[in-house]
Amino acid sequence: MNSVVYDTLRKKAGGPNFLLFITVVMFFFMYIIGVAIYGSRGFGNVQTLMNMLIDNAGLIIAASGMTLVLITGGIDISVGSLVGLVCMMLASMMELSGVSTSVAITVVLVFGIVFGFVQGWLVSYLKLQPFIVTLAGMFFCRGLTAIISVEQIAIKANETFLALAHKNIYLPFGATMNKRGILLYPFIHPSVLIALAALAVVWYICKYTRFGRSLYAVGGNETSALLMGINVRRTKLFAYILNGFLGSLAGFVFCLNTTSGFVEQARGFEMEAISSAVIGGTLLTGGVGNVIGTFFGVLIKATIETYIRSDGTLSSWWNKIVLSALLCFFIVLQSVFASLKQKKKQ
Repeated sequence: MNSVVYDTLRKKAGGPNFLLFITVVMFFFMYIIGVAIYGSRGFGNVQTLMNMLIDNAGLIIAASGMTLVLITGGIDISVGSLVGLVCMMLASMMELSGVSTSVAITVVLVFGIVFGFVQGWLVSYLKLQPFIVTLAGMFFCRGLTAIISVEQIAIKANETFLALAHKNIYLPFGATMNKRGILLYPFIHPSVLIALAALAVVWYICKYTRFGRSLYAVGGNETSALLMGINVRRTKLFAYILNGFLGSLAGFVFCLNTTSGFVEQARGFEMEAISSAVIGGTLLTGGVGNVIGTFFGVLIKATIETYIRSDGTLSSWWNKIVLSALLCFFIVLQSVFASLKQKKKQ
């Protein structure tokens, strides 16, 4: 009986959903602990959870794109600089040049697609190392941001963009009573709806499309993927194109939260996207990943930030410290996962 239980647990531990299970359990555990400790400070309010989504809407989108690239066995360290560049482009076009909101958004989205195409072509067709290619992309975007302006540009004149950025969408549940006896309903911003829609689309692509299955096949073993008749180069190219589009969309959503653009914006954002995907169960070696896990990876990061804000005495750098520790933990867990998978094949 014990051997049967052991074998069952070992099979589950070697399965691709095990890391996702660990991530989901960890988030709920951390959230419950936060409610227990900081419940009197509003940690358990529905609005607090909605604020996590509002503050990290851009990261949800960028991390979803990062998950696609990681599944293929690649990486993208340019997404933070791309987000910063998109914010600067939007602010410059709308505030300084008087470009309409729709045109400005279209321009940055097209730029993201082109940027992703160039990086994807270099990686897939010229077979350059993804780290080197995206490192060059990171310097390019950050440099171009500084060329546009070294000063912060705040969006003040574009009423359409500001209305979209500050619009509250109220939820019909989770209301709380303030000190004046007024019932306050929780709300989200349009940025959250955009992020969740992007997440749902990426999940559908990975789960139910031929392209999604090709991503996993290429990341698992390129040689086997070729033998299966999969166009490896084209699959990688489209992964980077989609990642570039999602990166520019993340920049637009990020700009909705900041309503400004400046050179140092979103610095380190790429590491947050990578860590969210890895904590969510995406293997750095490729072939395994799930955007649902990435979503919970973002929520774990958001929960840590909420801990720090609720406490009021902790340095914001604790967020980086805890995230790095969790990242190391999940990398070790991935190594164990790979070892169990190898033994299963033997």
